[in-house]
Amino acid sequence: MTTADIQHLLSAYDDQMRGAPPTPPTGVTYDQDGPLLRIVGQFRGFVSGPRDLGVDGAALDELIARQRDFFAARGEAVEWKTRSHDTPPDLTERLRAAGFEPEERETVLVGRAAEMAVRQPAPPEGVTVRRVTADADMRRIAAMESAVWGEDWSWLADDLIGRVAAAPDDIAVYVAEADGEVVCAAWLVFRTGMGFASLWGGSTLAEWRGKGIYRALVAVRAALAVSRGVTYLHVDASDDSAPILRRLGMHAVTTTTPYVWTPGR
Repeated sequence: MTTADIQHLLSAYDDQMRGAPPTPPTGVTYDQDGPLLRIVGQFRGFVSGPRDLGVDGAALDELIARQRDFFAARGEAVEWKTRSHDTPPDLTERLRAAGFEPEERETVLVGRAAEMAVRQPAPPEGVTVRRVTADADMRRIAAMESAVWGEDWSWLADDLIGRVAAAPDDIAVYVAEADGEVVCAAWLVFRTGMGFASLWGGSTLAEWRGKGIYRALVAVRAALAVSRGVTYLHVDASDDSAPILRRLGMHAVTTTTPYVWTPGR
């Protein structure tokens, strides 16, 4: 893929993936503060902006402080999502000065859904993949994630339940199961009227990694995206999953790093 092709994918990402998703999950609200999208009611607050915030210097410091103070008044942490190609270039320095700390950097990958759907690896023997909507399955997914990451991910069940309740056509959740146990889970999030859908999840229990389960869940979601007329798939990928997704046809367009302010830190 040429540099011009990558720039085309990045421009499409900037145009279609930087604003508010069409339907907030139950209990979640969206609002704007100047150029920023602010999301309230998730497991932690979330802030994101366009490629060019259009403010700098003291005005940018004030904008940052306003987000921090808004969530401080609620006693909540807040994530400010940054991308490496954004401006002004000193945004991350100013976030640090305001008490925000960087978490792990991820690679933003974009691929054509139709190209990824033609790769249809089957899950390994003894593993079945199915789409789920029941609250109990969302809690099983959260329990699996808690085991993978060694921390409490119970909030994820509430998030997925809220998304399915608010807009069932905007999310498709899949589990891979072996002997009745959830060994991997992933979901596809649509944006109505947009050419993009996002791949989320994909965590797999340690003893089931390297068996093609993650790839199988990518393929089934890509096929669904194509059936819904989606052109592009997007992922914010960890260093572990990025190489797999590149082999499946995705391309790195930028990187993203969450800067997080936490009360009392």
